[in-house]
Amino acid sequence: MSVPTNTELNALAQAVGERLAAARQMLVTAESCTGGWIAKCVTEVAGSSAWFDCGMVAYSYEAKQALLGVRPQTLEQTGAVSRETVVEMVSGALVHSGATIAVAVTGIAGPGGGNEDKPVGTVWIGWKRRGGYAHAELFHFDGDRDAVRRQTVAAALHGLEHELG
Repeated sequence: MSVPTNTELNALAQAVGERLAAARQMLVTAESCTGGWIAKCVTEVAGSSAWFDCGMVAYSYEAKQALLGVRPQTLEQTGAVSRETVVEMVSGALVHSGATIAVAVTGIAGPGGGNEDKPVGTVWIGWKRRGGYAHAELFHFDGDRDAVRRQTVAAALHGLEHELG
């Protein structure tokens, strides 16, 4: 995946917003490595209050537990960057909001923090509709911190497009 520009991210957020509005869905974001960038992109779209409920930035283990209901055992056993954690994040975002569809991201944007098992650029993204099952995908992005975060935002938004059909 190439590193998306601000213009490309804005166009993607606009397209997602149009689909959310047409489907009468409300979005919640649960973000770790992107620090609220997905929420920023979608709220750049005029009229986003019609389809965006809220965004939660849960960076620390404590915040993931308090804001999203991620279980301490999950974080201890699998770490913050795992399928299990992103599934609990995306599920918790729906529980703690009025939204009908959620996206969650957790990853290692760098430049530090990576290891042999989870190198810099490792990102888990999860999507879920209220009452449905979570879908989670593992990504390995290249580049510096900004590039990893931009690619994460784009992948999260593309996934929402897919979820919305």
